[in-house]
Amino acid sequence: YALAYADTMVNADGTIKMYKREEYSLDRINSGKFIFRIYEQAKDEKYKKALALMRSQLDEHPRNADGGFWHKKIYPNQVWLDGLYMGQPFYLEYETKFNNRKNYPDIFGQFKFVIENMKNPLNGLYFHAIDTSKEAFWCDKVTGLSQHSWLRAIGWYTMALLDSLDQVDNSDHKYDAECKMLEDAFRELIDAMLKYQDESGMWYQIVNYGGMDKNYLETSGSSIMAYGILKGIRLGFLSDDYAQYAKKAIDGICERYLKTNEDGSLSLGGICLVAGLGGNGRRPGTYDYYMSEPVVEDDAKGVGPFLLAYTELLRYESK
Repeated sequence: YALAYADTMVNADGTIKMYKREEYSLDRINSGKFIFRIYEQAKDEKYKKALALMRSQLDEHPRNADGGFWHKKIYPNQVWLDGLYMGQPFYLEYETKFNNRKNYPDIFGQFKFVIENMKNPLNGLYFHAIDTSKEAFWCDKVTGLSQHSWLRAIGWYTMALLDSLDQVDNSDHKYDAECKMLEDAFRELIDAMLKYQDESGMWYQIVNYGGMDKNYLETSGSSIMAYGILKGIRLGFLSDDYAQYAKKAIDGICERYLKTNEDGSLSLGGICLVAGLGGNGRRPGTYDYYMSEPVVEDDAKGVGPFLLAYTELLRYESK
């Protein structure tokens, strides 16, 4: 199925249908990760060309003065947690497999900026985004930071740390310090998040505002955290003691939002559809904005992480 799907998207010359390089959107990079798997299986050069095309976007992708990628060209000077997941694991895997790790320092540098500038020192959580120009309508005019810690963005950032560590080649120990930086950031974030895990096992849409009016337990981010914990155990970054929290999250999602339909099929609810920081029609970045976005069933941004979490659970229980 994956090969057939890839063939519908990648042309013989390596160009990709619907991929718009000149948009300079990190969101368009993330989907390229599965092409690595396809190329490994099929050995067809068109897939390598497609990977090179997507990688070339990063050579010209707009950056802040500190080197951080803008989330999109249309969002000047803005680094979003989302973008770390959308861009860095792909970037790192390409550098590992095809570019002799040449740009590892750039990748680690972008993570370092986020760790040093977007982490809340009071609770260990991360803010959704930062505008280094301090001009965006949603940002604090002193720090440039957005107002809140959005669950799925923190989840994506967790995956960015973990999936990058999974792909990094540090066999010569050249990047020991940088890998330790990511490992420490991952463990510290998991510990910070566990302080806000609800009795149900899930986490709230705005993580540290549990119990506030309209705030709700959200499926996609809770699934990502369960995945992150279990994969972190598998990769040796967390002890087995942490598995109980991931299991509790998965059980909580199933109990609250997984339902059996009349035809016997399953539906997964409690999924925030979108929650970006672009535009200002409904004042993105405010608490009310995060609560106002549609909550839907069976959206891929929730189903995908749930399947990832459940897969990791099966791996853990079978070891």
